[in-house]
Amino acid sequence: MSSDLLLFLAAFLASAVEAVEALTIVLAVGIVRGWRSTLWGVAAAAAVLAIVVAILGPALQAIPISSLRLVVGALLLTFGLQWLRKAVLRAAGLKPLHDENAAFAEERRLAGATTAVVPGRTDWYAFTVAFKGVLLEGLEVAFIVIAFGQSAHGLSLAAAAAAAAIVVVTAVGVIVRGPLARVPENSLKFVVGVLLTSFGIFWAGEGVGVSWPGSDAAIVGIAVFIAALSLGLVRVLRRSRPAMRPVGAGG
Repeated sequence: MSSDLLLFLAAFLASAVEAVEALTIVLAVGIVRGWRSTLWGVAAAAAVLAIVVAILGPALQAIPISSLRLVVGALLLTFGLQWLRKAVLRAAGLKPLHDENAAFAEERRLAGATTAVVPGRTDWYAFTVAFKGVLLEGLEVAFIVIAFGQSAHGLSLAAAAAAAAIVVVTAVGVIVRGPLARVPENSLKFVVGVLLTSFGIFWAGEGVGVSWPGSDAAIVGIAVFIAALSLGLVRVLRRSRPAMRPVGAGG
């Protein structure tokens, strides 16, 4: 039960963070350039993501279970350590914080500076920017969902968590019609980084024959250790340089 809860939480938070960043791009372009071409770009990206999931899911099932756990563990470690590294550096003041308001303003500026499209024709700028934004942010979520589904036999659970996060973020974005700047993005990335790294260590260990004490419950212990180690690194690194100001780019 505890591993299922952590899996759902990791997939939900990872999807929410990426959805916030994609929403910022889509809102900025849609407001300035119009919604028809922008939403076509979103739909096209969603279709590509669905194809990626449909292809990679069955492909992973053909891999022997021990090798699969090792591959998936390495994949989650790659994502988790990347997110955790950025979150630690930002918390320590060694990397600028991501600012959704600044990102939104920059996307609106770029969209407004581009030549206006002829009414009734496809706005390829809006289509391309929306397509690229949703695809790039969505690919990471797709890989995480596939990885969780194949290793923990929890594809439906991970997919439900991702869908719930996207629905929540989209609904809030439609209501406020602006970037979700109040979302504590760095804190969320820190938590997601800890969870993905913990699952990665657990499954990679199983893949090479490690027998974890307490079976799946060991994931909780690994997560606590990774979180404590990361917070300790933040405290050490904070002494090295002064804090930096937030910026709107950098992911």
